Amino acid sequence: MTSTTVRERELNVEGIRTVLREAGPVQDDEAVVFIHGNPGSGADWIGLMDRVSGFRRVVAWDAPGFGRSGKPADFPYTVDGYASFIAKALDSLGVGRAHLVLHDFGGPWGLQWAVDHADRFASAVLINTGVLLGYRWHRLARVWRTAVAGEAFMVTATRTGFRMLMGVGNPRGLPREFVDRMYDDFDHGTRRAVLRLYRATDLARWADRASPELARLNRPALVVWGTADPYIPAAQAGAQLRSFPRAETLLIDGSGHWPFIDAPERVEPAVAEFLQRVAAT
Repeated sequence: MTSTTVRERELNVEGIRTVLREAGPVQDDEAVVFIHGNPGSGADWIGLMDRVSGFRRVVAWDAPGFGRSGKPADFPYTVDGYASFIAKALDSLGVGRAHLVLHDFGGPWGLQWAVDHADRFASAVLINTGVLLGYRWHRLARVWRTAVAGEAFMVTATRTGFRMLMGVGNPRGLPREFVDRMYDDFDHGTRRAVLRLYRATDLARWADRASPELARLNRPALVVWGTADPYIPAAQAGAQLRSFPRAETLLIDGSGHWPFIDAPERVEPAVAEFLQRVAAT
């Protein structure tokens, strides 16, 4: 997807070069910060960024190990490692107050940053992600977390197989160009990052720690969930109320893991309306 309003430039965060996408009033110290998950990139958010940039600064980058970012072998591919990167990126961009829009692993990364920087955390939009209390890994994640099996999967992952995998998780289908861009970015560095991230992460344990901290903050939140997500059950949407007592919820029937891609006509106006209420100038 291309955009006439979202601009790209290089962002260097302590030696890690990545691609930054931004729009809106770029000098504002309050921004909507879009954080992708696995196996995505900041480009996933172009449609929503276009929609929101009319009333607020928006930023999105490719996380280390993903997209067109640097993929160093010595980066800490952990929830804490990504939360630290977010903090440094926002400092570099002069963002003092952030409204987070999160998807997939972007949820734990961004929400750990929120716990660590509560005074700068304004609100959250959680799209098929959040504080996953009692979560059990899906089948593919269990493969990635297993030595040898995970490496074998990565070595044999072809474009055709990748397209089939994305189809399983998204019954409505995803645009071919969206899936192919993901595969183009799914190089050796990203495959290594995915294995290290999954093997270093216990989402249920992290959620047990983060949930009471976030509930105490009680920030405004919008939870958006594709009900046909095979990776994170839709029951987790309602469970977000334990961490965000004021959360509003939008369920997208039949949508998969990327509802902002397979149902933009539902997701984009809902997210924009929420952010206009909590983040408009």
